[in-house]
Amino acid sequence: MSKYVSSNLGFPRIGREREWKKAIEAFWNGKINEGELHDRLSDIRRTHWRLQQEKGIELIPVGDFSYYDQVLDMTVMFGLVPERFEYDGGPVPLATYYAIARGNESAAASEMTKWFNTNYHYIVPELGGREPELTKNTPLEAYREAKSELGIEGKPVLLGLYTFLKLSKGTPSFSIEEWSRKLLPLYVQVLRELQEEGASWVQIDEPALVTSVSDEDLELVQEIYGAIAQEVPGLAVLLQTYFDSAERYEQIVSLPVKGIGLDFVHGKAGNLEALRQYGFPADKTLGIGLIDGRNIWRTDLPEAQVLLEAIAALIPGSSEYIIQPSCSLLHVPVSAQAENGLPSVLQESLAFAEEKLDEINALSIAAKTGDAPAPALFAKSKEALQRLAGDASRSRREVQEAVSTISVQPSERSSVFSIRRLKQQAKWNLPLLPTTTIGSFPQTAEVRAARQKWRKGEWSTEKYDEFVAAEIKKWIDIQEEIGLDVLVHGEFERTDMVEFFGEKLPGFAFTRGGWVQSYGTRCVKPPLIYGDVEFDRPMTVKETAFAQSLTSKPVKGMLTGPVTILNWSFVRSDISRETVAYQIALALRKEVEALEEAGITMIQVDEPALREGFPLKPKDRSAYLDWAVKAFKISTSTVRETTQIHTHMCYCEFHDMLDSIQALDADVISIETSRSHGELIRSFEENTYPLGIGLGVYDIHSPRVPSEEEMVAMISRALQVLDPELFWINPDCGLKTRGQEETVAALKNMASAAQRSRNSLASASLGI
Repeated sequence: MSKYVSSNLGFPRIGREREWKKAIEAFWNGKINEGELHDRLSDIRRTHWRLQQEKGIELIPVGDFSYYDQVLDMTVMFGLVPERFEYDGGPVPLATYYAIARGNESAAASEMTKWFNTNYHYIVPELGGREPELTKNTPLEAYREAKSELGIEGKPVLLGLYTFLKLSKGTPSFSIEEWSRKLLPLYVQVLRELQEEGASWVQIDEPALVTSVSDEDLELVQEIYGAIAQEVPGLAVLLQTYFDSAERYEQIVSLPVKGIGLDFVHGKAGNLEALRQYGFPADKTLGIGLIDGRNIWRTDLPEAQVLLEAIAALIPGSSEYIIQPSCSLLHVPVSAQAENGLPSVLQESLAFAEEKLDEINALSIAAKTGDAPAPALFAKSKEALQRLAGDASRSRREVQEAVSTISVQPSERSSVFSIRRLKQQAKWNLPLLPTTTIGSFPQTAEVRAARQKWRKGEWSTEKYDEFVAAEIKKWIDIQEEIGLDVLVHGEFERTDMVEFFGEKLPGFAFTRGGWVQSYGTRCVKPPLIYGDVEFDRPMTVKETAFAQSLTSKPVKGMLTGPVTILNWSFVRSDISRETVAYQIALALRKEVEALEEAGITMIQVDEPALREGFPLKPKDRSAYLDWAVKAFKISTSTVRETTQIHTHMCYCEFHDMLDSIQALDADVISIETSRSHGELIRSFEENTYPLGIGLGVYDIHSPRVPSEEEMVAMISRALQVLDPELFWINPDCGLKTRGQEETVAALKNMASAAQRSRNSLASASLGI
């Protein structure tokens, strides 16, 4: 008889009340010392282990917890600290660890980018001149702690060496094969020490194996796992894939490992087809990812049980199956227990991380016993989802009719960019290299406190509006004093760039504690898109029009684009994401038109998450980009020629989608480049960009204030490949998380750098 084991792949590290975030930020602010930080984070880690044990999880992950980011953890475990941080070897100090992530007074932070197609950001490893060393065996420490302190025989989790190398960057001569040879002995040492300590299963995450895998890459993977099997033959390795179906399936399941984990939620079709075509080795354990680790909806347990039985029937020779989520639960909130303020039809349909553990346990017991352990739980899951499907919010006829005619909806500007540009320049008469910001200004403690007082009813709406207006005026004055050319109102009335719009659009709902980690200690609370989305009333006109009344300079209207709202929300799963994107786009079009009607004729529609939704397999990308670009253009295409449309993107790999960025037909795009140390500029050496563009000249996620000289150097480098007549100067991203003093200092340097660059261009044109 086959054996079924319940397992988890990873748990959210932030805690129910974001205790993790609060502890780390208290340490950064000097409110607690390093010892106190270790104690607080240890308490959180152990609480999560106990919880998983109480929920009936048999294979509990250890080593998935982090002080910032799991990729950074592996980087410092092997001593791969960039030279600019003056590291001398041995265990990496905590100050250096955080400096790599955030920068310090003397060194810029390492690049940050999206973890595959999620909204989680990792710190990109920089593999350069320093030779690697094993500074400490972090997974071993976690394994020992769980076992000695709680009696839990944990399952150590490591990022796979292949995936780590694919996510890394290096010098121009960087070779993934060369670095594999350097790191493999150290990686094997980590595993050997785990085996000697008594670890049975070790989970090695290789999500890169669901992307395109070349012949050379496959050989490297085979070499890595061949070496592991030879050097650590007694260790049971679960090679875990997720986010899509495994590429090179036949070869991957033949690797010398004990188990293979597959995603049967986001990779369901591809993985099922592979099982049917190639089967599965009888001597291996299959990890079956049945519970969606990336969305918050309850699992239809009877349906999942049927799928589990179908998978088992395809590989009847297997002796063991592991029932688990599709990926780490890092990407969902911790607990839905506090969500009692939602409509019952919605509340009953939710399953956050803790609830997903219950679902895993229920399916595991059902598989072991042949019957549902609690028939009511299985029935309730189906009942709740059926109630949600029948809710009136999903039957808005006007919205559905509009989307049904999407093929004839306007999606092109009335004239081409070259004509629009001349008319816009005649209207605004902006200087060469105009300066602006991305939209938000510091959300100080005072701003956050005022919002809380208003939300709690302690302040009237009139008093809160007066406060916001005062903040807008203050920052309009600051921008004028600095000398910026295009201003913004600062977004002081907004908590989050997606949440703000979702609160005003029917079809969205909001949780009380649905926080997830985005990067570092930055947590976001994604809205739930559960019904048809429609425009209800103007959302941004009041504040933007007020700001414009305070200055003769242009003030940009600031909106979040349809694809970003989609990708940064937990989205209903009963209709396609494309359809939801069109619903949002049609609603945003009405907001764009309302801004234009109010006299706001520079409008920025941000799409930082456009790249995030990029399918992991090349064959799926063109279809996604087609509808994503179309959704943006539906939002922005009905404005007049003289209305200038801006957009913004950040912290993603953009070099492979420049054609699609150009296809958005935005008059100006601002795009991150300083955090990645200007690497995007290389793409423009081979690809002409004929529209307005601003490459961010400084990293806003670091507290350091970059010098004027640094920004001038970045501008000069960009102008080697971009037309000065089309070039804008701006920070990498919004300034919401920064303090006022550092924001003003950095923007003053930016304005001075812009003027110096203008002077240099003028001198060059005169031959001086």
